[in-house]
This record gives sequence, structure tokens and C-alpha cells, in this order.
Amino acid sequence: MGQITEFKKINIGGIDVETYVIKFEKDKANGMVPVNKQLHLRPLATINQVNKCISILKSKPKIKRSMWSRRAQEYEAKISSGKIYELAEVVRDLNKGDDLMVDQSYSERQLFEKAYERILAEFQIILNLSLEDTQKKLDKALKRNLVPQTETTTSPIKQTAPELSEEDSVSENDEAIES
Repeated sequence: MGQITEFKKINIGGIDVETYVIKFEKDKANGMVPVNKQLHLRPLATINQVNKCISILKSKPKIKRSMWSRRAQEYEAKISSGKIYELAEVVRDLNKGDDLMVDQSYSERQLFEKAYERILAEFQIILNLSLEDTQKKLDKALKRNLVPQTETTTSPIKQTAPELSEEDSVSENDEAIES
């Protein structure tokens, strides 16, 4: 996902071409798209489209019984299409819930993560939420109980903490249960 930063006229091979300069924040890159090729660009989704995507994510997965290579091509085409509803379908169909590592090949995980990251980035901008809150909203729709990425980076620190602090936190929980 990128943002149009400027409109520029450039000369390529003696031909003047009007282009959009697009900044891709995540990749830290800029690109140019000729104005006459803008049909491959689409505006951000509306809040109604986001709500429809969430209902798609909540619906039952539609997994075809065809060969994985064929389904992978179809999923890749949907991801590359830029259509937000098709992106939501891919995320829904490839979602494995809590069993993320179970029954999922490497290529299946890669496609899921690609689609998930794209829809997450767009939802984050449209809903004007933090990354963690957007992840929680998506994971709730997908019925996933995963810890957001930012929290997973802090969990190794908690594991290396002394055992005494873990016992203290357990005793605090016990007191809360007793009272």
C-alpha cells in the first residue's frame, strides 16, 4: 500500500509522460505510475467495505478440493488483484485459527501472512487504530487468540525474569481469587 505524494511530468525517450509518484512507507521505496495506467490503483476502502470484509472474515471458509498448486495460484491472483473483498476471502480461507502451525504448509503460511499483512495495513489506516488494536479486531473476526506481534517480542524478557517475580504474580492472582 502506498500514498501518492506528487504529480510529476517526466521525459522518457523524448516523450513527455505524466506520472504519479507513490511512496511505499513499509518498503521505504518510491515508485512512479503513468497517469494513463492509473486503473491499477484504487482508493482506500470505505468503512462500509471494511465492515463487509469483517463479515467475510467471520463467515465459514470455502476451501475447494482441488490441488494445492491450483488453489495457490488462485489465492495469489486474488491477493495481487488489489480487491479488498478477495483479499478478505484469502485470509478467511487460509486462516487456521489457533492451530497456526498445524496442517499448514510453508507456502500456505506465506500466502496467509501476505494477505493478512495487506488487509491489516489497510484496516489500520481506515479505522485509525494502533497496530495492536487492529490485529485484535482482525483476530477476533477470525476467531484467533494469538498474541499481537509487539507483545511476542516482550515475552522472551518475561521468561528470563527470576522465578521469584513469577511466584509473586501467581500469589497475587490467588489472593484475587480468594477475595
